[in-house]
Amino acid sequence: MLSWSPRPRQRPASENTDAPLLAPEEIVLLIEQADALRNSRAHGREVLLRHPGDARSAHLGRGLDFEEVRAYQAGDDIRAMDWRTTARTGEPYLKVYREEHHPALHIIVDRGASMRFGTQRQLKVAQAARVAILAAVLESSAHACVGGTLIDSATVLLPCVTKQAGILQLAQASATPCPPIAHNVEAENAQWLDALRRIAVSLPSGSRLLLISDFHWLLPEDIPLLAHLALRHDLAAIHITDPAEQQLPALGRMPFFDLAQQRLRWIDTGNRKVRERFAQSAAQQQQSIAMQLAQLDIDYFSLSTSDDAMDLFLGQLNG
Repeated sequence: MLSWSPRPRQRPASENTDAPLLAPEEIVLLIEQADALRNSRAHGREVLLRHPGDARSAHLGRGLDFEEVRAYQAGDDIRAMDWRTTARTGEPYLKVYREEHHPALHIIVDRGASMRFGTQRQLKVAQAARVAILAAVLESSAHACVGGTLIDSATVLLPCVTKQAGILQLAQASATPCPPIAHNVEAENAQWLDALRRIAVSLPSGSRLLLISDFHWLLPEDIPLLAHLALRHDLAAIHITDPAEQQLPALGRMPFFDLAQQRLRWIDTGNRKVRERFAQSAAQQQQSIAMQLAQLDIDYFSLSTSDDAMDLFLGQLNG
C-alpha cells in the first residue's frame, strides 16, 4: 500500500461517536431503493450452494424440474428409475431432476482503522455500510441466504439466514457506531488472514462472495487465500477510496501517518510537485490492486466516498 496516508479527521468533542453510521430511516430508504431496482431488472443464474429453495441449481438430483433420462449407474436411487424407457430398451434408465436451492450471499465489510477516515461527505466505513446494504438486496435472489463477516476491532461473524432476516442483520451490524481506533498494522493483517481462512473453510462452494474494503491490509501472503476463494466462489471486490487518498488538497503543511514507519510526518501539500508525486503514486497503487485481483479472476470495482453508492449498481461508475 501507499507508505503514507492522510491522518484521519478528528471528530469534535461535541460529536457523538456512539451514534450509528446510518440512521434507521436511511437504512429503510436504501433497502426500498434497492428492492425497487431489483424488481425492475431480470434475474436468474445457476448457483452451487446446496440449500433447499426455488433457485435453479447446478446440482442434479431429486427436484421438481425434469432434466434428462440417463443410463443407470451403480449407487443410483432406484426410486428414480424410468421404467418405461427401461422396458423399451432392455437396459436400466432413470429420470434425473434438477434440484432447487437457495443461492447464498456472503458480504465481508471492512471496518478497520483505515476505513474510519473521510474528508468530504462521509467516512469510508459509512460508504461501505451503504454498499453492503444495497448489495444484500440487489445481489441476492428472492429467497437467498444472506450472511457476512465484519472486520472490526474484533471479527464479527453473521450467520447465513433467509433473505429478509439476513439483510436486516447485515444492515444493523454494518451501521453500528464506529469511533476511531488505533491502527495496529500487524494485528490487522493477522485478523484478515484468520478471517479469510475461516471463510475458505466454512463457506460452501459456489457462494456469492463480496469483499468491501480499502485494501490497506492486502499483502502478498493474502493472495493465495484470495485465489482459493475466487476459485470456489463467485467473488467480487469493491475498493472504497476517499478523494484525499487520490489527490492531495493544497492546504500547506499537513500531518500524515507513515504506515511503513508507523510515525507521524508533516508534508507540504502546497508544493505542486509533492501533490503530483502523491497522485501518481496513488494511481499506481490502485492500479496494482486492480491488476492483482483481476489476475485472480475477481471482479473489481472502485467507489469513492464522494460517489453515490447506488450509481455503482446502476453501472454509472467505472469498474
